[in-house]
Amino acid sequence: MNLFVSFKYLLALDEQRHFGRAALACHVTQPALSNALRALEESLGVAIVTRGRSFAGFTTEGERVLASARRMLREHELLQQELQSSADSPSGQLHIGAVPMCMPIAARFVGMLHDLHPGIVCTLRSMSSSELESGLENMVLDIAMGYPERLEGTRARLRVVQQYTEHYFLLRRAQQPSPTGLQKGPSTTWAQAAALPLCLLTGEMHNRAIVDSAFRCAQAVPRPAIETNSILTLALAVVAGRVSSIMPGALVDAVQGYGELEALPLVEPFIEVPIALMVHDSNRLSRTLEAALDFAQGPQWLAQAALHGTLFGTSHPPAPPPGKP
Repeated sequence: MNLFVSFKYLLALDEQRHFGRAALACHVTQPALSNALRALEESLGVAIVTRGRSFAGFTTEGERVLASARRMLREHELLQQELQSSADSPSGQLHIGAVPMCMPIAARFVGMLHDLHPGIVCTLRSMSSSELESGLENMVLDIAMGYPERLEGTRARLRVVQQYTEHYFLLRRAQQPSPTGLQKGPSTTWAQAAALPLCLLTGEMHNRAIVDSAFRCAQAVPRPAIETNSILTLALAVVAGRVSSIMPGALVDAVQGYGELEALPLVEPFIEVPIALMVHDSNRLSRTLEAALDFAQGPQWLAQAALHGTLFGTSHPPAPPPGKP
């Protein structure tokens, strides 16, 4: 029995909460995964998994084995990175999670990081804020990109590295297409936006909570025409239909090539939401994580994050819409 392989299967089962999906994630058959876990149970002399017709969780002893497995696999990865790389040439895996609205910036981050350090192999996943919380707490993730305000209640000790500030825009079809790409429209209020047919994120998304809070501040009640948990749908519904949408600058920046669209800065209220990288504040960082944090705090990357995360250079409240003081 390969102990480290069995531990990897165990962590995959914890993440997927399903034998079949865990096997797929590990690129093995379900019987192979189940047999490896049974062999681990026999070796340790305890039941680890609560079994029924399907996965039903871990036993008390299983939770202790799971915690030890995480620590041992992390130490194994740290040792491998120490032996196979140097501070100047880091090599190894880096697991990053990002909330959907940050994915355009996170994609640029991993692309530029790999260009600087080709030995770093990044795995980037789109995850909800609650998934980021558990991922950091369980040390499944090395880095999370999202809303630091959302993670204030987590039990994990976190180090927060500020990246950029989110500003919000109304995305709608332009009256006349532009051959040069996305157009910038005049600022508009949240109350005016509430009167439009909107495509918004579904209620369980943290970004929707931010948007709803802004509408409440404006004493406005939107009536969404479309709700979705897909950020791609937010943009494509505007392209294809007669709805508008509300997006942060990072996402609007990703549709710069659509000349038939225009983005209007939203005011009254003017919303600014900090976006940060968060890492587990452990005493020992891997070489890949050290390199990633150094890059994340460097002027080259921070300029890129500000450029693409803050659309049109919006760093202060835009001019009020016509007719407003």
